Amino acid sequence: MTLSTYLLYVAAVALLIVTPGPTMLMCMTNSVNHGPRRAMTSVAGAVTAVLGVMLLSAMGLGALLAASETAFTAVKVVGAAYLIWLGIKTFRSRAVLDVKAPAQGPSGRSFYLQGFLVGASNPKAVLFFAAFFPQFLNPAAPIAPQFAVLALTFMAFEFTVLTLCALGVARLTPLLHSATPVRWINRICGGLFTLLGGLLLLTRRSA
Repeated sequence: MTLSTYLLYVAAVALLIVTPGPTMLMCMTNSVNHGPRRAMTSVAGAVTAVLGVMLLSAMGLGALLAASETAFTAVKVVGAAYLIWLGIKTFRSRAVLDVKAPAQGPSGRSFYLQGFLVGASNPKAVLFFAAFFPQFLNPAAPIAPQFAVLALTFMAFEFTVLTLCALGVARLTPLLHSATPVRWINRICGGLFTLLGGLLLLTRRSA
């Protein structure tokens, strides 16, 4: 893999990650409702999911999902159902900030799991990595070191962007002195989660 190829990969990854999606929305919502510390736990779960998706793609799951309509549909329905459930839960969540009483809120493990599930909820991510990575690999050179560089680069970008979102939104929490702004944030974000889940149900392998 040449330097020019790697720089092209970096540009493509940066453009992909800064595009808003369910993971970014989740981090910002958790930051507003539960504080940056809990949001960063979700970030860790999401980055772990990215690594898992890339490994699954490398192991051939992307080829399986591309070849089997049944497998793709099953994974898609499960992922969409989780996003819709998360949307409804967020929409109906109580309009208070839990930053001052973290011990009374959900455990850090639940936020990590939520980040992991949201990060892994889209089967098209597996297809994306299966189709995306090979374009930047040199088949004449050892594959494992190249894969490691590409994977670590993607994870570093993902972690950086999600961290900036979580910490940036956290700065807005002192301005939310009443329940009304938080209630509307939860309703908007819950509606977006539900919409993203519905859109995931409409996706096709050829899309």
